[in-house]
Amino acid sequence: MTTIAEVTLSPDDFALGETVRSLPDLELRVESVVVEDSTRTAPLVWFSGADRDAIEEALAADRTVEEFDELLEQPEDDEWLYRIQYAEEAGSVCNAIHANDGTVLEVGLNDSQWTLRLLFPHREGLSVAVDDIEESDARVDVRRMVEADQDGNLEMTATLTDPQQEAIAEAYRHGYYDVPREISLEELARELEISHQALSERLRRANRVLASEQLEGGGPVDEMRIN
Repeated sequence: MTTIAEVTLSPDDFALGETVRSLPDLELRVESVVVEDSTRTAPLVWFSGADRDAIEEALAADRTVEEFDELLEQPEDDEWLYRIQYAEEAGSVCNAIHANDGTVLEVGLNDSQWTLRLLFPHREGLSVAVDDIEESDARVDVRRMVEADQDGNLEMTATLTDPQQEAIAEAYRHGYYDVPREISLEELARELEISHQALSERLRRANRVLASEQLEGGGPVDEMRIN
């Protein structure tokens, strides 16, 4: 079942973290993302909020950037368009997405956080990709997910990934949500054969998705914009 997901990551867990920290007034606008091969992407990024020399000095010192080339300049807006080739340090996220047949639809950086809009032909691909990203010690939040039904229409609801669904179902079944609790987080983690930290993260994210669905309702895909 085709799945579109919106996920967020810290720049330190993906790319350009050092650039963002060194230039606090920097603004980024991703024009497009070019897939070079199965392991690398080359985004076209508009930079503003700093002069060109400072931007290039920051990019040159950023360990997640292998190469960068200036493509266009808009002097009236103090904007510069660069083609960025990420280094291997940023490759784990891209590898996980592309290895599971994922496609990057949109990407943006706001409030020091990357937001990626991804498409997977099958929901299982998203679940495996999230697990693969987390195995590289990166933290990824699935903020919203929509799926196509048998007629090809998108169901406008937030959906849990398979690991999140298993975690919250087992927590409920074992009485983790009872008052008083019938099982501790550590005991539940042993039942699921995962670490205490991994279970805590899965439950937190699952609860956030469910709360978002109840409070905000599912919005259509064309409203899932990265501002």
